Amino acid sequence: MDNLKFFLGIGLAVVLVFCGAAVYTQMVKIAPASAYSDRETLYQVSTIDALAQGSFEGVEPVKNLQKHGDFGIGTFDALDGEMVVLDGKIYQIRSDGVVYPANDSTTTPFATVTVFDRDVTIPVAQPMNFTDLTTLISQKIPSKNMIYAVRVHGTFPSVTVRSIPAQQKPYPTLADAAKNQSVFTYTDVKGTIVGFYLPDFMKGLNMPGYHLHFISDDKKRGGHLLGFTAPADSTVELDLTPALATTLPNTTSFAGANLSIDTSADLARVER
Repeated sequence: MDNLKFFLGIGLAVVLVFCGAAVYTQMVKIAPASAYSDRETLYQVSTIDALAQGSFEGVEPVKNLQKHGDFGIGTFDALDGEMVVLDGKIYQIRSDGVVYPANDSTTTPFATVTVFDRDVTIPVAQPMNFTDLTTLISQKIPSKNMIYAVRVHGTFPSVTVRSIPAQQKPYPTLADAAKNQSVFTYTDVKGTIVGFYLPDFMKGLNMPGYHLHFISDDKKRGGHLLGFTAPADSTVELDLTPALATTLPNTTSFAGANLSIDTSADLARVER
């Protein structure tokens, strides 16, 4: 009888293991093989608090970002415009509102990239503004404690974007630099929202909540999203990203930054 109970126990354990594995594979995608060694990590250069305090020196060539992902956002050396990474290509949207292919040797002081593999889709039943859409996403995501890449494609009735001009040393804070930003509003523009949702515990490391950029399909217009109307019958695509890797700058400005300062109020004003 004891031997029977032992083997029954082993059998039950094996069943539970396979059941658990089945549930896990339903929740987390099995990534296809590709040129990327890791499809499930958000790769980040520097921290948002360092950027907020004026650490604008580029520390990593943008070409290196392509080793870590095909989708993302960021900025460029001296804060020279907004970055969009889409379908493996990197674009620089300067303060003139023009989109330029980023030069491989151009460097970035802050960027976040991942490999976009869709996990979740959320249909948009009616036109929604920035607040409406992000509220909808927050209601639908499986957990607010995870990182999600966010992509929305469509013909947008209205899109308002900004880009900050290149700064001169000694660098100001991000909030001061943003006072000279260029703002553009486009109507009936077809393009893609590119960005991330970051959980609250990442405060200081990155911007909690939604950080979104935009680029038009013709690659002529884009920038950091300040406002938009998302079209009805569009779809939000999310990629749950369960891992994070961060490279810290080896610069004087980063080494001397007081990263214990709470910059969230300044960042909230700058981001929206």
